[in-house]
Amino acid sequence: MGIINTEIKQKTINKAVTLKGVGLHTGKEVTLTFKPAAGNAGLAFKRVDLEGEPIIEADANYVTSTQRGTCLEKNGVSIQTSEHVLAALVGLDVDNVLIELNASEPPIMDGSSKFFVEAIEKAGIVELEETREEFEITDIVSYIDEASGSEILVMPAKEYQVTTMVDFGTKVLGTQNATLNHISDFKEEISNSRTFSFLHEIEMLLENGLIKGGDLNNAIVYVDKPLSEQTMAKLKDAFKKDAIAVKPNGILDNLTLHYPNEAARHKLLDVLGDLALIGTRIRGKVIANKPGHFVNTQFAKKLSKLIKNERRNNVPNIDLNQPPLMDVTQIMAMLPHRQPFLLIDKVFELEESYVTATKNVTMNEEFFKGHFPGAPVMPGVLIVEAMAQTGGILVLNTVPDPENYLTFFMKMDNVKFKQKVMPGDTLIFKCSLITPIRRGICHMQGYAYANGKLCAEAELMAQISKVK
Repeated sequence: MGIINTEIKQKTINKAVTLKGVGLHTGKEVTLTFKPAAGNAGLAFKRVDLEGEPIIEADANYVTSTQRGTCLEKNGVSIQTSEHVLAALVGLDVDNVLIELNASEPPIMDGSSKFFVEAIEKAGIVELEETREEFEITDIVSYIDEASGSEILVMPAKEYQVTTMVDFGTKVLGTQNATLNHISDFKEEISNSRTFSFLHEIEMLLENGLIKGGDLNNAIVYVDKPLSEQTMAKLKDAFKKDAIAVKPNGILDNLTLHYPNEAARHKLLDVLGDLALIGTRIRGKVIANKPGHFVNTQFAKKLSKLIKNERRNNVPNIDLNQPPLMDVTQIMAMLPHRQPFLLIDKVFELEESYVTATKNVTMNEEFFKGHFPGAPVMPGVLIVEAMAQTGGILVLNTVPDPENYLTFFMKMDNVKFKQKVMPGDTLIFKCSLITPIRRGICHMQGYAYANGKLCAEAELMAQISKVK
């Protein structure tokens, strides 16, 4: 398994687009606006109704509840039922979008992703300069929920594919399967598949004051028990209907299925939306047996952690015998540092979103004279400084006259040291942007490797300032 830097360009939308509806559980009017986002920004929600307009990234680690949809929460701010919106973006192959909401819950619309797809297509999809990363699956990864018997796994495949198998043990629904072999088929085959519930679930939700925005046009209701007069009255009142009926196929009222296996297709839609929370594209085939938001998001967390570990241990493949992109003389023309404080020797890669550099650690280093002279070890703070100098090359490369700028640290987070660095080691540094560079501020993830292993990592933020 590993991270692949593809030649595929990342995508966003061309312009902002807005749609309105009601939240399924709150019943409140909601305005949702899709807005373009820069490369590597990813998918994120913004609560414009709250002070400071907090942003919640579409990240599996923010999942707090999966009871009736996937709920994200960050710093006490939540987004409910995120999956249908995220499925639309993944299904249209969009990488970077800011989703603005004036409530905690996106509008339910018709219970599918159809209207979100239409809005995104109306906005137009455009390519960005940044290329896309994919996580290639080479071994089967699985997650089993023992309590429900649900299982989800991913296996090697040439592209992202999803199969769902649904069996609720009821005659009215039976066993269903659905498959999406190509993401490009999402709009035609999956996007208009609506959410569904069983009658016993609807009764429970009504008793708990939920589904205030529900009606018989945005949820398929399977009648899995006798419909009593009391229940009939409650449903007529809740759905504002003069009459309630059950069709021969066991569906409440007069709603017509789009597909015989619409339930399985909607479960596939949910899987796509929930796995968007991994934050990295997958190259592999997902097979989900009896999927649900809990098992989906637990699997997303597992894959997210696996990808993070792979990224950390993914030593850059650099041929140290090849001529570098920048030698030490060229580095000194860009960075203001000089010996003994210039801590990188060569730059091998310099792209818009990442940079790699090296340092040959020798016994002649000034710091070895006083830092454990009997057992020389490179100080960890200097490894982080070298990492920062590598990142300085990345941010200074964005201005035409880097020699007129200085780079200053703003903060360091999650600094960890894994292995000792000693004389004779060659350090390889890689710094990648976490967010796009804005106003000369660079927020990046840095890694330092030696002897084929990760020896240090840190999140760094720095700002360039023009020399007066």
